[in-house]
Amino acid sequence: MTVREILKMGDPRLLRVAQAVTTFKTAELQALLKDLDDTMIAANGAGLAAPQIGVDLQVVVFGSGEFNPRYPDAPVVPRTVLINPVLTPVGDEEEEGWEGCLSVPGLRGTVPRFKRLRYQGFDENGAPIDRTVEGFHARVVQHECDHLVGLLYPMRVRDFSRFGYTGVLFPGLDDAED
Repeated sequence: MTVREILKMGDPRLLRVAQAVTTFKTAELQALLKDLDDTMIAANGAGLAAPQIGVDLQVVVFGSGEFNPRYPDAPVVPRTVLINPVLTPVGDEEEEGWEGCLSVPGLRGTVPRFKRLRYQGFDENGAPIDRTVEGFHARVVQHECDHLVGLLYPMRVRDFSRFGYTGVLFPGLDDAED
């Protein structure tokens, strides 16, 4: 098990645009995916992008089991490896929702995201993925893919009266140790 350091907001590496993966089924890609999984699970994350551990590749992993202590009311999202993603909103409807981030520990904010989303890309073997999702699943995908273009969720917050420390906003749900 390899748990990698998660870069924190302020680190300039989080602002870079990631490069496309050009070769699949390599030992290096498999090792990266294992590190992403191990790191995400150890941090109770709902997703993790390669740039968050300092790797400039268009790779995200996401998914949650039946219970995630950081998102106790969230529905289950199937574990997914998504490489070289392309996101297409399905309609114009947005919804506000609370988000946190392993690279922005201890804080939460409401972020507008497209309610429905089609995402395409490739899995770890280079097989195509094409899914249409909504709600929390769509939010997680959009959040993780933002990391691939150098965006952190506070950059999308519109109402800073709904942004603050997790333990203050949600007593009993303190992820300050992320």
